[in-house]
Amino acid sequence: MDHEDRPFIAITMGDPSGVGPEIVAKSLANQATHAICRPIVIGNETIMRRAAAVSAAKIPIRSCNITSLSDYHNGINVYDPWQSDLSDMSIGEISEAAGKSAAQSVIEATRLAMEGVVEAIVTAPINKAAINAAGYHYAGHTELLGDLTKSPGARMLLVAPGLRVIHNSTHVSLKEAITRVTPSNILHVIRLMDDSLRLLATEKRRIAVCGLNPHAGEGGLFGQEDQSIISPAISNARDEGVDVSGPEPADTVFHRARNGDFDGVVAMYHDQGHVAVKVAGFFDGINVSVGLPIIRTSVDHGTAFDIAGQNIARADSMSLAIETAATMAQSKRRTTSSRET
Repeated sequence: MDHEDRPFIAITMGDPSGVGPEIVAKSLANQATHAICRPIVIGNETIMRRAAAVSAAKIPIRSCNITSLSDYHNGINVYDPWQSDLSDMSIGEISEAAGKSAAQSVIEATRLAMEGVVEAIVTAPINKAAINAAGYHYAGHTELLGDLTKSPGARMLLVAPGLRVIHNSTHVSLKEAITRVTPSNILHVIRLMDDSLRLLATEKRRIAVCGLNPHAGEGGLFGQEDQSIISPAISNARDEGVDVSGPEPADTVFHRARNGDFDGVVAMYHDQGHVAVKVAGFFDGINVSVGLPIIRTSVDHGTAFDIAGQNIARADSMSLAIETAATMAQSKRRTTSSRET
């Protein structure tokens, strides 16, 4: 890729008390990352220097001016508009200050993406208790990003080796998740999966939809929702030209997807999809927010306070999240260019 053609990508530091800064430093110490994009870390320079020292990342670190990126270098470029003193920030502890720093980074990265300064954002993990203590009352990144971009239909797409899974619902009770199984919601998620596979540069876009009940209802023996609610949504999607099948039994569909029968799977609720993805790629799974006007990818793990600051955290997921964001940014460029011509 041409040096100047690499997309600018904003990478949030995550909770400064967790493993986020470490895995960002490790990923950016790999020059392969800089070959595909120009990453800008949204966070605190002091914290990033501490993380680089902990992770033994031999890479130059310096602050940058987001309004003038001509001095960008293949190191860790840190943009910190707040200039907060986080030198006394403890590692491995939940705090209001850490939650505020993490949330501010996400908000700023989103602003930069919405204004077109960067082409994608990649987020390191935040702690839900910490951001809520700081006054940001959200269940996680997806909900915060949906609010910031005015995208109430945003959903979570998980990507692991050989598996791509989108969810009809995520951070709600199972009882609430069942009420959200409606024809309109499912059709919306099928459309999002189809669009996402296109941005991920997937050759084919064969989508499977999970049933809600055991064995997808077993012809009504174990529940009527699969035939009365899910099937009509699938039929409507087919009428729109989407290559989609189901409802498929959830106990076999993920295995079939990994074996190449499907390119994406629609799960009905959090654990139905998350368990499969965690098993398929616990260390190198990633999260993609879909239904947003911006590109956002993320690691698929938490702040891991118990191992923070010990150079134990692996950067596989962060590196893949950055690579995926770069791929999606390039795909979006091609799509935009073809529409304009």
